[in-house]
Amino acid sequence: MKISLYDSTPKHKENFLKLAKEGYYDGTLFHRVINGFMIQGGDPESKGAPANKPLGAGGPGYTLEAEIGAYHFKGTVAAARRGGTGNPEKRSSGSQFYIVQGKPVDRGQLNSMSQMKGITYSEEDMVRYEQNGGTPFLDADYTVFGEVVEGMEVIDKIASVQTAPGDRPVEDVAMKVSVIKE
Repeated sequence: MKISLYDSTPKHKENFLKLAKEGYYDGTLFHRVINGFMIQGGDPESKGAPANKPLGAGGPGYTLEAEIGAYHFKGTVAAARRGGTGNPEKRSSGSQFYIVQGKPVDRGQLNSMSQMKGITYSEEDMVRYEQNGGTPFLDADYTVFGEVVEGMEVIDKIASVQTAPGDRPVEDVAMKVSVIKE
């Protein structure tokens, strides 16, 4: 997959590029995979982790200030974070991210989401959700900082792997991340 990072989320972009250049992500796993939803990785504790080890709590020891704005269309890249009342500022994980797979969303669902969250989707946004899919229920809650621009089929391939309880793939799906151009 090739990913383009957004200039509208400078802290997340800079952090991801820094970690990628250091080789931080190389050998980490897509440790949480939910078909029809997303694939998540970036936990340093996943490198060489035994099959039964719970994953998803590791990171570089810091969080990032939220830069919430972009929507969760299929192929978008967003920062994972601790949810709930323990993170009212919606600060992002320093390293964990997810890539949205999602499913097509009908206009009725989008209208409900819009009313519930106070989001005004443009006609273009609605058509994109209807035709390509995504996870609009995450909009306004997580920082989306990039999108897949090549290799979209890889998301579906990873999302379709067999998983064990806890959504970890039965067979490891490791990643290697390189910076092509800044």
